[in-house]
Amino acid sequence: MDGRKVIQDPVHGTISVDGVFLEVMDRHEMQRLRYVKQLGLGHLVFPGANHTRFEHCLGTYHLSGRMADSIGLSKEDSDTVRMAGLLHDICHPPFSHCLESIMEKETGLDHMELARSLITGRMPNHVDVQDDLLDGIPSIGEKISEYGISPEDVCNLIEYPDSNSDNLDSFLEKHEYFPSKDYAHQIIHGPVDADQMDYLMRDAHYTGITHGTIDCERLIQMMNVHNDRIVIRRGGITAAEGLMVSRSLMYTSVYFHETTRIAERMLKKSVQDSGVDLSEMYLWTDYDLISKVIQSGGRASNCIRRVMNRDINKKAYAVYSADMNDDIASKLIEFTGSVGAARLEQEIADQADVDVFNVGAEVTSKSNLRSSINIGKTDVSIIDDEGKVKSLTRFSPIARSLQARDPYGWALLVSAPAPMKEAVEKAARKVLSFSL
Repeated sequence: MDGRKVIQDPVHGTISVDGVFLEVMDRHEMQRLRYVKQLGLGHLVFPGANHTRFEHCLGTYHLSGRMADSIGLSKEDSDTVRMAGLLHDICHPPFSHCLESIMEKETGLDHMELARSLITGRMPNHVDVQDDLLDGIPSIGEKISEYGISPEDVCNLIEYPDSNSDNLDSFLEKHEYFPSKDYAHQIIHGPVDADQMDYLMRDAHYTGITHGTIDCERLIQMMNVHNDRIVIRRGGITAAEGLMVSRSLMYTSVYFHETTRIAERMLKKSVQDSGVDLSEMYLWTDYDLISKVIQSGGRASNCIRRVMNRDINKKAYAVYSADMNDDIASKLIEFTGSVGAARLEQEIADQADVDVFNVGAEVTSKSNLRSSINIGKTDVSIIDDEGKVKSLTRFSPIARSLQARDPYGWALLVSAPAPMKEAVEKAARKVLSFSL
């Protein structure tokens, strides 16, 4: 396909797409993402948040290319990185992260592993009803191979690299030079990556939250590669601090918003209770999923229709970070993860004598309760004027404080329909026996 498209984007201005990138952008796998909301049910709280995974992928493609240019990648490596940016969310399920754990359970793969299977043609790339339009279309991998882009290299960038588990200090202790092109991974998954910069700016724009302002231009201009790692020159410290502030505050005010999390718990319960075959949900849009659950009937249909009408369960009981102590944390750790939360829901439901389907429990992460949050995404590498690389926290008191900050704001949320709120609150207090 010849030609070029110049797309007007509200976050980045003009985005130019041509060649194989234009072909891939126009494929049905990418077009599905126009109908998958970026923030799941966030629009129920922030009415403007109707943006999609498609826009985000386009923005990540754009920033990936700019970062590749800034650190001087070859055209071959730059094309691979840009393709990974474009395709990194190709298999996100309906309503994005909200249903990711369900999709992983049903398929045995997370969205990045599914992306590898989809791109390389090892899994179907469309649902059966689309056979009349799409049967026989080659996989994305076959198409990009025609342009000299390796599908395996693209997929390797989309999946998280092992090195992300190391913080900066341990990296500097263990590795003097590591010729693995790990910096290419860090353009997609790293402390200052294209994915993160785009979603923070884009989500802030559409929610109307001002915390998401990032000096993207300065960060990109200040990037270098040192010992196989993307670093920021000292002149970019203030911009790096701004990124960390944005990330921390956006998680508290948007991504972990109480009402959104309660609504998403209702959505999960309705999907799990529907009996719908979810093995191909990575090929569905938000509308596909809603339609299938409604058609399943019963309480699953009722619950998802309540969510769509913004008839959201009420907060019955909560524990906030400001009220936490070691005893409360040790008790809540028992109920972390999907299995632990389900057990807590059952205990509260039994105590309140209500159906467990009507009780929602959201517990913060185990690492958060232990005050040992993984800081890999915020451990920005700064190179000083003498060529020494240190963590941003060595230069910035703000960065040190933000790494210790609880991004949730809450440790536990228990919810129920309004008529059951009082009974569920009393039951939760009795089950947990906290002295607050």
